[in-house]
Amino acid sequence: MALRHAVLAALLDGEFSGYELAKSFDIGVANFWHASPQQLYTELAKLEKEGLVEGRQVVQETRPNKRLFQVTDAGRTELEEFAAAASKPSVIRDDLLVKVQNADRIGTAPVIEQLEERASAADAKLELLGKVLRKMRGDLDEEEYLLRGERIGGYLTCLRGIAFEQGHRDWCRRSAAVLRERERLATRADAH
Repeated sequence: MALRHAVLAALLDGEFSGYELAKSFDIGVANFWHASPQQLYTELAKLEKEGLVEGRQVVQETRPNKRLFQVTDAGRTELEEFAAAASKPSVIRDDLLVKVQNADRIGTAPVIEQLEERASAADAKLELLGKVLRKMRGDLDEEEYLLRGERIGGYLTCLRGIAFEQGHRDWCRRSAAVLRERERLATRADAH
């Protein structure tokens, strides 16, 4: 998947400025795709040049003018072709895994600290995703929303984000505990 598809998909929800798109990315898309605001602005310019989105200038009296973007028919066609294409298997690329893999050779203290930081970050993300889900389903319970709610795709991707963050948090905590215990045992053995 390219950033272009994530941007086009986000714009299906309506007309957004680059700033609004960045904010919606942080809430809705960030659990499966990360992009900085600068990357989003660059991608919007490319998509507009290719005719996949169109922008319009909005003059504001008390604020700087802004551009609002929306998906064109060509952009929808691009997304439909993307949706029909086979997806590649997921892969993990994470520098923390390289550090953990070599923790017994390079020292565990900084790795343990980073594992704990990641676990805390996952907790914060879980709280945010939980709020997003509660807001999406309103008064409906989850099963009712899954059967009859609007915007089910966003809900399902949030559920995947929650599963990912829970698994990541649990792995980080367990790995930190294992490394800490091994360090304690090694220190005790050295003392004897």
